[in-house]
Amino acid sequence: MKKILITSVLYTTVTAILLGLGYPLLILGLGHLFFPHQVDGSLITRNGQVIGSSLIGQSFTGDAYFHSRPSAAGNGYDPTASGGSNLGPTSAALIARINASVAAEKIRDVSVPVDLVTASASGLDPDISPAAAFYQAPRVAQARHLQLSVVNQLIENHTTQRLFDLLGEPRVNVLELNLALNALSPQ
Repeated sequence: MKKILITSVLYTTVTAILLGLGYPLLILGLGHLFFPHQVDGSLITRNGQVIGSSLIGQSFTGDAYFHSRPSAAGNGYDPTASGGSNLGPTSAALIARINASVAAEKIRDVSVPVDLVTASASGLDPDISPAAAFYQAPRVAQARHLQLSVVNQLIENHTTQRLFDLLGEPRVNVLELNLALNALSPQ
């Protein structure tokens, strides 16, 4: 019995060290070697300052910027409170929030793209659909005194297509698009 107990304690200790410490450190090392930008959080820096991550959405306000999807994560884009609102399609609170979002985004007599008024499952989605970006383009162009064609070209340049023309949907990273917009026409 004592031999079995010692064997099980040793086996547990060795397994915990190998799989709980060794394996994660190995994967972290390989990640730093082959994917350093991603391992460090896909951070975007300007002038030595971290201004965001291409993986986590941010709130943008004002007519001169493209707006992100609404966030259901805490007080907005809080990665420690990631998650959906769990409100169903018949929820009065969800309907009121969507109606308020539609009213805020309504800029002309065209349907507002659904991703501008609904949160993603994580509440942290950094991307919008190209349709949502093109919908906002006239407002941004007018606020920045740019030609609409210039803003539309900027959207096209920042649209990420499906992987292998099969996986995912075309998308536009709002932070990267707004940074490119600032480089073109500072506010």
